[in-house]
Amino acid sequence: MSRRPRPATPPAVAWAKAVVHAAAIAPAAWLGWQVYEVWRTGSDALGADPVAEIEHRTGLWALRLLLLTLAVTPLRQLTGKPVLLRFRRMLGLYAFFYACLHLAAYLALDLGGYWAQIFEEIAKRPYITVGFTAWLLLVPLAVTSTQGWMRRLGRRWGQLHRLVYLVAVLAILHFWWLVKSDVREPAVYAAIAALLLGWRAWRRFSARRTTAVR
Repeated sequence: MSRRPRPATPPAVAWAKAVVHAAAIAPAAWLGWQVYEVWRTGSDALGADPVAEIEHRTGLWALRLLLLTLAVTPLRQLTGKPVLLRFRRMLGLYAFFYACLHLAAYLALDLGGYWAQIFEEIAKRPYITVGFTAWLLLVPLAVTSTQGWMRRLGRRWGQLHRLVYLVAVLAILHFWWLVKSDVREPAVYAAIAALLLGWRAWRRFSARRTTAVR
């Protein structure tokens, strides 16, 4: 039996997706250009510590896109526009992409290719422990983000993808422990995450209370 053809994407949604794709890849493209300029001319486009700047930017964009992914469901519930859900997978995969860049920069630039040291670093530095754990948890979420995996896993797919809440907490904790003294920036992201997760908890509690009353 042949599969039903997927419905065509409306032009407005296709254009919106193209804009989101461009916006999501732009920070990586700009960073790549700056890395090339530093390599070619020796400029200070990435500041006094280019490695730290590369790691900071890639990690920051991974966190921002992760929080944007978590914001899709509340926005859909508040606006009543289910079309917003079409952007959740895309944003989540870009978050994983930047998380991979962040890890790759650490392995290749910070450890200088001595990747075996990462296990020593994980054991010795708590902020690396939680950061690496967050990345590991993102891997199965990225792999199973397709419609095919949704069909295969059924109800378990939703249970698995609730790990994204833990990933957000670990990512912010990684950022918080990394900066050590000036925690204003991670505190902002922590407040956003608390708002997004608090919204979900409130919705679930309200739904249960409504069901109990009935």
